[in-house]
Amino acid sequence: MKPLPAVASKAPIKFRIPTAENLVPIRLDIEIDGQRFRDAFTWNPTDPDSEVVVFAKRTVKDLKLPPAFITQIAQSIQSQLTEFRSLEGQEMYTGEKLVPLKLDLRVNNTIIRDQFLWDLNNFESDPEEFARTFCQDLGIEDPEVGSAIAVAIREQLYEIAVQSVTTARESRVSKKGRRGAEHVTASKAGGTALDLMKLFSGKSSVIRKRKEWDMYEPIVDLLSNEEVDALDAREERNAR
Repeated sequence: MKPLPAVASKAPIKFRIPTAENLVPIRLDIEIDGQRFRDAFTWNPTDPDSEVVVFAKRTVKDLKLPPAFITQIAQSIQSQLTEFRSLEGQEMYTGEKLVPLKLDLRVNNTIIRDQFLWDLNNFESDPEEFARTFCQDLGIEDPEVGSAIAVAIREQLYEIAVQSVTTARESRVSKKGRRGAEHVTASKAGGTALDLMKLFSGKSSVIRKRKEWDMYEPIVDLLSNEEVDALDAREERNAR
């Protein structure tokens, strides 16, 4: 096993999500005239903006949604891409930090609950590969589940990266605050690394071995159609 350093790196890097592919998690929740459209997926921020409108038109056509959805879908995607791009080039701090990520999802008839650790300094990690392995090991056949898991992971990593940019910005403003933040970060990362070294192999810090599942116990429940209908109705009432 490759040992993990006990002290976090203080050297800043340019903003990016700590994964091999720097994809933007996009989440849509749009309602027009009582008709609601929800979806979640990833988008390559280097793709031309013209693709956004093409995607919106194709989605509306495939799902037979009212034409008014085209503008709303395109605007929502574009605003999320603009927010992501506004962070590009800014500094953020990484280091040997293992953080807990959580899954609490319902995809069609499948409910997934789990928690695991992710190495924020591993820029070769692959949420999609993790999701595929997760589904294979648990016998999940619905192909939409893997995509939902990967997006949920990327959303949490994106939020952490945004927080890292904020921390780096605040550290530059206050020298005293910077010293304090670096001390706390290094101490916490060091303790975490020492405690969690036994959980991960050198090549991957996200794929758990079966013998370690009892420490986190991933839960997968399959709902009946009646249970799904009841949950959908409840969510619809809450949304209103």
